[in-house]
Amino acid sequence: MWGIAPSVGKKIIRVAFPPRDVRNSDTASRKLVGSLGRIGSLEVRLASCRKDVRKAQRLRFKVFFEEGGAAPHPKAALTRRDVDKFDKFCDHLIVIDHKWRTRHGRIKPKVVGAYRLLRSDVANAKRGFYSAAEYDLVPLLARHPDKRILELGRSCVLKPYRGKRTIELLWRGILAYIGAHRIDVLIGCASFEGANPLAHSTALSFLAHCARAEGDWQVRAHVGRHVPMEMLGKDAVDARKALAQLPPLIKGYLRVGARFGDGAVVDRRFNTTDVFVVMPVAEMDERYIEFFGGASSERRVA
Repeated sequence: MWGIAPSVGKKIIRVAFPPRDVRNSDTASRKLVGSLGRIGSLEVRLASCRKDVRKAQRLRFKVFFEEGGAAPHPKAALTRRDVDKFDKFCDHLIVIDHKWRTRHGRIKPKVVGAYRLLRSDVANAKRGFYSAAEYDLVPLLARHPDKRILELGRSCVLKPYRGKRTIELLWRGILAYIGAHRIDVLIGCASFEGANPLAHSTALSFLAHCARAEGDWQVRAHVGRHVPMEMLGKDAVDARKALAQLPPLIKGYLRVGARFGDGAVVDRRFNTTDVFVVMPVAEMDERYIEFFGGASSERRVA
C-alpha cells in the first residue's frame, strides 16, 4: 500500500485504556458498526458482508497481481480475486468511493482501499498470524503473553486513490479499531517491490542500522528465509537517500514510531521483499494519532 504520514515531530504518548476485565469483543464490534470516517465521497468502514469481502479481494487481485506482478494460483486467475485461508476469520477494513464513475458514466459505490485485520485472540483460536510464515513470532509472543496484538495485512489502494485522503481514512479506521478492541501492539509485514533485496540495499541497511526492533520487541526471519539487511555499513548509509527510497507505507510506519525485524524475506509469489514491522501503541507518535484519529469523523473537501 502507498501510505502517507504527516511530517511531525516525535512525541511519545501513553494511551490510557480501561482495565482488561472490561474488554468485550461484542461491545467492541458494536462500536465499529457503520461509518468510521468520511472525507467527501470517500468513506471507511469494516466489511459487513461477504459481498464487501469479495470486493476487497478483487481490489487486492488488481493491485497485487495485475499491477504488482504477483503470480496468481489458477483459481485466483479464474475468479480475479486474491483469496487465502485467513480471509474467513479476519476483519476487513475498506474505503468506498460512493461516487465512482463506471466506463459507461454510471455512478456507483466502489471499494478503492483495503486492509486486513487479524487480532491475537482470533489468531490463537484459528491459524495463527499470517506473518508467522516468514518470521519467528514465538519468542515475541512468549515475551508478551498479555498483550493484545493486531496484525495489519493485505493493504492496498487503487492507483488513482493513492493520496492523503484514502490513507487518512484507512488510519482513522485502524485507530478506531485499536480503541474499540484495546489493542496494545501492531505487527505485520510491509513490502518493497521486486524480489531482489540488493535493489533496496540502501533502504534496508538504513532500517537495520537506525530502526531495528530491540529488546522485548525483537523478531527474526525464519532460518532459510532470512536475508541480511545490513548490506551497507552504517557509515556508508546516506539517510536522506534511504528515506527517499523507502516505500510510502514503510516511511509512514517509520514516522509513527515503528521498528523493524531482523532480516528481510523474499516472497517470490508476490514479487516482493518483505520486512517485519512492530509498533507498540503506547509508543506511537501523539500528533500522528491526533491527526488521523481526531474526534471529527467527517470532513468536507473543496
